[in-house]
Amino acid sequence: MKTNKFKLWITIAVLVLAMLACSLPDISGTFSLTPEAQVEITEIAVDPTEPLQETPPTTIIIPNEVLLQDTLVQLYETVSPGVVSIQVYSDLGSGIGSGFVIDKEGHIVTNYHVVEFAREVEVHFQSGLKVFGEVIGEDLDSDLALIKVDVDPSYLYPLPIGDSDQLRVGQTVVAIGNPFGLSGTMTVGVVSARGRTLESIRQTEAGAFFSAGDLIQTDATINPGNSGGPLLNLRGEVIGINRALQTGAGTPLGTTSNTGIGFAVSSNILQLVVPTLKTGETYNYPYLGLSSLPSLTLTQAEFLGLSTANGAYIVEIVPGGPSDQAGLRSGDQSTPVAGLFAGGDLIVAVDDVEVLEFSELLSYMLLNKQPGDTMDVTVLRNGEEMVLTVTLGERPSRGQ
Repeated sequence: MKTNKFKLWITIAVLVLAMLACSLPDISGTFSLTPEAQVEITEIAVDPTEPLQETPPTTIIIPNEVLLQDTLVQLYETVSPGVVSIQVYSDLGSGIGSGFVIDKEGHIVTNYHVVEFAREVEVHFQSGLKVFGEVIGEDLDSDLALIKVDVDPSYLYPLPIGDSDQLRVGQTVVAIGNPFGLSGTMTVGVVSARGRTLESIRQTEAGAFFSAGDLIQTDATINPGNSGGPLLNLRGEVIGINRALQTGAGTPLGTTSNTGIGFAVSSNILQLVVPTLKTGETYNYPYLGLSSLPSLTLTQAEFLGLSTANGAYIVEIVPGGPSDQAGLRSGDQSTPVAGLFAGGDLIVAVDDVEVLEFSELLSYMLLNKQPGDTMDVTVLRNGEEMVLTVTLGERPSRGQ
């Protein structure tokens, strides 16, 4: 066989991964799981008189899945000591939920609905420590509650709180909690959407419910018992507090199907509310005094005589409320759609921030405003754009 007179070189790339950085058990600081990688190139001389192999050289690949797996394992081992199970006893029976430690003083965050009727609260730590806790603060608007336990600080592993505004749809997130009493359960998913709204637990004067805003939607599996547990990014930071799941139709066995749609209170709402709850006071939310359609379809916009279907359309104004005093208008003219009235203002911006639907208005107001602040509201009225300044009030309690 004729051989070529040349020297053949085979280049082999060897991937070297730096050790992942984490600290256990002290997790009060920033938890970094950012790997570094470098490539080392080695050249190997091959004797040209030797026949070449029929099969190509084997390439060893370290897939991203392996790196993610190692990250998740280390995250769980580092974070789980700060996640607790909550056992509640009330006149209605017993219940379970989740929570997490936020400081060395023994403050634990959970959902309000977990401890709503509690006569007695037990807090169970991963270490096996079980203590009684006291509910010292409640917020019905965000569905958050604060529990205080009296234990040696060495038993407490506070979880760092992240910035939920930095979240991106598609980002990997982790839920840890106590679903169906199975303590220490971890599930993984992604951020499905941001800025969602749900009904608050607090009722209006008319008996309806206020809106809770700036919620995170995730497909990380959330089940009964997960409520109050942390939703974390891959740095081990709490970016949400698991609150609710949307269930599907019932199965032949009488259970509900998992839809892959869960909701968590954003960590930035927690950052606003918890300092007030620590003092035993009630956090006061800014109040606009109006009701809006969640969003508009093109057909609805046509019936309403609007030039755009983007914005928050006002369907009701609370008499004497902040929006009423500022001169905003709700619809009062009949349309072919039952319950849909034309003539109302369409809010298209607040403080020069574009509003495409009501949830964006609500998130902006909750995160950036306090009662007594002013907010410039840009509306479309009779085809013309105008700006009205609203002085925000406090959300009234039912019966006030």
